[in-house]
Amino acid sequence: MCVNYVPLTDKARFRREWQLDLPDEQWPREVFPRYRAPIVRRRSDTLSFDVEAVAGTWGLLPWWAKEAKIPWTTVNARSEEVHTKASYRDAWKRGQRCIVPMEAFYEPNYETGEHVRWRMWRSDGQPMGIAGLWERWRSKDGSGVDLVTFTALTISAEGHALMRRMHKPGDPKRMLVVLDETEYGRWLEAPIEEAAPLLDQYPAELFSDEAAPLPPRGARSAHSTTTTADS
Repeated sequence: MCVNYVPLTDKARFRREWQLDLPDEQWPREVFPRYRAPIVRRRSDTLSFDVEAVAGTWGLLPWWAKEAKIPWTTVNARSEEVHTKASYRDAWKRGQRCIVPMEAFYEPNYETGEHVRWRMWRSDGQPMGIAGLWERWRSKDGSGVDLVTFTALTISAEGHALMRRMHKPGDPKRMLVVLDETEYGRWLEAPIEEAAPLLDQYPAELFSDEAAPLPPRGARSAHSTTTTADS
C-alpha cells in the first residue's frame, strides 16, 4: 500500500507532459492520505474525448457515503477488486478512470529489520502516471459540499525484481500501476474490456537503479527537482 508520494506540480513541466494547465492551488511537496493533489481525467461535461486536470482529495469517497469522511482504506484499490468492491464498482462501471501524476512515490522496506522509506522514480527522470479511479461526492444534507476524490490502483508485485522487496515480511506484495505514457489516452477513453489489460507491472528496469533508502533528513538527493525536496 502506497500512502505517500511526490506530486507533479511544476507548472511548466506539467504543461509539457500533459498539454494541460495545472489547477491554480498551493500544492504540498509530498502527498499523504486526504491531501489534495492534481489528477488528469476525461472531462465529464462533454461527449468528445477531452481531458482536464483537476484537484482531487486522495482517498476515494463513494457517492453513496452518508458523510464526507474519507476512509484510509480507499487510498489504494486492488485492481482485482474494483469491479466488485462496493467503494469502487460504480466508478469502475461508469469509466471514471483517472491518472495520478507523480514525480516519485515511497514504499517501506524492512530488509534491515526496521521500516526504511525508499523513494521510487523513473530511470529517465520523466514523471509517472499512475492508474486511478475518481468519484464525486455531494452532501446529502443540503450544505452544498461537493468533493472530487480519487484512489490509486495496485496490482500484485510478486516476481517483480524491485517491488517484491517492499513491505513487511509476510505481507502481500503490492505495487502501484504505473502506466506507459503511450497508453494514457487508452486508459482514460477505452471501454472497460480494453482498459483492464493495462493494469500490469511496470518493468523493474524502467525504475531508476538509484532507488534506495532516502538520504538523511535535510540532505539533497541527486534526483531532486527544483519543485520537490525530501522530507
